[in-house]
Amino acid sequence: MNSMAGSPSAPRFDEAAIKQGAGSVRHPLTRALLALTFTTGLVDAVSYLALGRVFTANMTGNVVLLGFGIAGSGGLPVVAPIVSLGAFLIGAGAGGVVVRRTAERHPTLVARALATEASLLVIAAVVAAATTIHPGNASAYALIVLMASAMGVRNATVRYIAVPDLTTTVLTMTLTGFAAESRLAGGSGKGSVRRLSAVLAMLAGAIAGALVLRASVFAPLALAAVLAIATGLLYVPAAVRLGSRAR
Repeated sequence: MNSMAGSPSAPRFDEAAIKQGAGSVRHPLTRALLALTFTTGLVDAVSYLALGRVFTANMTGNVVLLGFGIAGSGGLPVVAPIVSLGAFLIGAGAGGVVVRRTAERHPTLVARALATEASLLVIAAVVAAATTIHPGNASAYALIVLMASAMGVRNATVRYIAVPDLTTTVLTMTLTGFAAESRLAGGSGKGSVRRLSAVLAMLAGAIAGALVLRASVFAPLALAAVLAIATGLLYVPAAVRLGSRAR
């Protein structure tokens, strides 16, 4: 993880130059965000299918499920969504601190955010491997806290980077843009490949998560952690190169 951590004395980069061309799925930043979108599918597969009908990445879904639970409909939980929302907000707050401290050093910002996300997911995987997980037990709540915190850190970072249609955790506006800007709707169709790629990435992650979860809760969490680490190791050097060209 040290190679991902970055240096506080790293040079400042022109982030606009780094993001230039991110509309293409071949751009390093786009590929990194698509990889993280895939991991969202893994993470929410674990939380929803194994931890008791709760999301740890999709907070919109959590708010809706919480409402259903409070109304006593469908036997849905109340405590788990509240725990997830609270942990997500704490993670997002921590991510906001990282953003403010490293906002002008894009590679360092991404490295630290991904290192934090990966670390929390690794701990979650260890907890899953070392304990018995049942919805509503202490181990399940520990996983919810770890996973939602990791997603909060990521969301704060991705929000700051602000590549259109690549939030990595929600697809509502991505799908809206895909339809509203399509040629069938009289639009230019620009960005359709990127938007469709984001939808397919999350879908593939959800499918993979559901399938791997059949083996154990540990497996999809470990895979999500490995992908976060790999994303950092591959993207951060590419960001440094892009920033160096801009100076």
